[in-house]
Amino acid sequence: MSAVGYPLVLAPIAVIGLLSFALRPAAVVTVGGRRLALVRAALVTGAFAVLAVELLGALRLLTMPAFAVAWLLLLAGAAVAVSRRRRRDAAQRVVEIVSAPRPALVGATAGPATGAPAGWPAREPDASRGSRSAGRRTRLADAWRTAGRGERLLAGAVGGMLLIELLVALLAEPNNFDSQTYHLPKVEHWVGQGSLDFWPTAIHRQVTIPPGAEYLLLHLRLFTGGDALHNLVQWAAGVGVLLAATRITAQLGGGRRAQLLTAFVLATTPMVALQATSTQTDLVCAAWVACAATLALDGLRRRAGVGAMLGLGAATGLTALTKTSGLVAVGPLLLLWGLAQLRLARADVAPGRRAGRVVTGSMLILLVAGVVVGPFLARVTAEFGHPLGPPRLRESIPMERHDPPSVLVNALRIAHTAFDTPLAPLRRAGAEAIVGGAGVIGVDPQDRAITFGQERFPVPSWYPDEDRVAFPLAGALALTGAAFALTRPGRVSPTQAGPLRAYAVVVVTAVLLHTAMIKWQPWGNRLLLYALVLAVPLAGLWLDALFRRSDRTGGRRPVAAGLAVTVLATCALAGVLAVSYGFPRRLVGAGSVFTTSEWDTRFLRRPQWAEEFRWAADAVRATDARRIGLVQQNDNWEYPWWLLLRDGDGRPPELVALQSVLPGRPPADPAAVDAIVCTGRQAACTALVPAGWQVRFRGYVGYALPPGR
Repeated sequence: MSAVGYPLVLAPIAVIGLLSFALRPAAVVTVGGRRLALVRAALVTGAFAVLAVELLGALRLLTMPAFAVAWLLLLAGAAVAVSRRRRRDAAQRVVEIVSAPRPALVGATAGPATGAPAGWPAREPDASRGSRSAGRRTRLADAWRTAGRGERLLAGAVGGMLLIELLVALLAEPNNFDSQTYHLPKVEHWVGQGSLDFWPTAIHRQVTIPPGAEYLLLHLRLFTGGDALHNLVQWAAGVGVLLAATRITAQLGGGRRAQLLTAFVLATTPMVALQATSTQTDLVCAAWVACAATLALDGLRRRAGVGAMLGLGAATGLTALTKTSGLVAVGPLLLLWGLAQLRLARADVAPGRRAGRVVTGSMLILLVAGVVVGPFLARVTAEFGHPLGPPRLRESIPMERHDPPSVLVNALRIAHTAFDTPLAPLRRAGAEAIVGGAGVIGVDPQDRAITFGQERFPVPSWYPDEDRVAFPLAGALALTGAAFALTRPGRVSPTQAGPLRAYAVVVVTAVLLHTAMIKWQPWGNRLLLYALVLAVPLAGLWLDALFRRSDRTGGRRPVAAGLAVTVLATCALAGVLAVSYGFPRRLVGAGSVFTTSEWDTRFLRRPQWAEEFRWAADAVRATDARRIGLVQQNDNWEYPWWLLLRDGDGRPPELVALQSVLPGRPPADPAAVDAIVCTGRQAACTALVPAGWQVRFRGYVGYALPPGR
């Protein structure tokens, strides 16, 4: 990490801190006010990070100095916003003091400590920044002091999980499979060319998959010159989903215990724990969806202002730019928000203007979302003639059949994979029942129209692997909570039964839409992460209702409460095992972040490739080759070349593809490069090597050099 880049890494943190003060809600009584302020600050910061990349990319200024200037300007703007907010708060306090009823002047004297005029109320003790900080500390201390033993255990477990995940995220090098193929190579391409222009490549996902999370990584890459902090983006997203999910629980009537239960179930879910130390993108998507959800729920109680609409637009755009599947949930959330706004408008404006204001607000949301995601969609449309990319992308993941039997079979397979357990007989029995039932209704369970690629159902998914681990405990709790929220919302949340039922309908709708729109795939559990995050608040509310009924009856219902405690203990065990033995980053055992070298950690997915890449890169570097051709297939690892072939001063190499799946981007001429590196099939490499070149291959990796080198 460079001396200049280190303080710049702190700029986003400082910006979020300042904006969380400047954007805190004005209303004194706001559910989860501090968390709402953090959500607003995160959305502003995320939108800025995206738009800065788009603007500087259009100017071909994807450089560290340009990004430093951008962040310093935002930091200055955030500081100005804080100053203005303080002045506004001070003016508001003066107005409150002046308008307060004055007591009788007989016997009244000015207090020497406050300096207030005789007969005026003394200044509130929290008027200074120090007293406000002291007040916050006092409230936190009071909350801890009044918390029960169980609540303290829940809070301690969540905090412990976050700290352990932070440790792993800092110690482990990025080693996610997809990151080696396309997440991180696209960042290196942007840095190398200084712009967001598409490039010839054999891996279409480098240019067709939405790049929202990679935009965030680009800032860290430019500031640090490497990938040492890349895992922190998903870790921060993990913190974000906990803040948003607990606020959703509070909005739906849950007290402190319900919110802690929500945080505990979510934090100990293996998929969340493992993704929080990764360079995948699913947790980032889930965080933006959760932000949209908590803002949409605010619209159930009060008319939305322009700020709320801007926030919803930013959350929608950031979700679309990160992972379009998240829109499956954002769409129903926006529909719920719009219906609630129409209902609230009846009492505020004339009948002819009710719908107009909501429509205008909805258009503003879509406009902001379009500003965030529009530039990327424009590039994709210009390149492929369709905003969703080439046909191979549009046909590989979305369902190609939507008849009820096919959708039912797809839903059952997704559920089977999501609820998988280590009990092999149970897995086999469930799979056989699904396959047999599919045959009865005339659906091939391996039909390519409802199955991704050449994958075959079923696959085991219980193992704590970041790409496919199941969530039977959290899923079962969420499913149970949703069932009670739909059928008996008053028992789960007596004060917010209506909003609870409406929210449960949205969550169930999102899950049903997901199963009707996205094909089954072995790693489909991580694609469901956004829906799980939205559903866990229902689990927290239901668990709290169980304990609440047990409290009222003096513990005379020990069975339900005891079962809930057992489930929570099992959740804790699952979370601990995930961070301890999860793959491909773990604390103990083979591949531990404490005992495995930096290079070997990167190749834990494919340890046999580690030496092969080194061998080929050493041979190419020995020739002082500057322009290096790439030969690879759609799912090959490209990122190691960007690490191994850098210049001595850290500058990225000039890597050019000798194949291209982009019609308008022809590949480089093999005769115009100094060397060729290959992964995958040796025949594919040999077919592109010019005559007379020397070809060497070792397993998965090879290289070719011209005569005389």
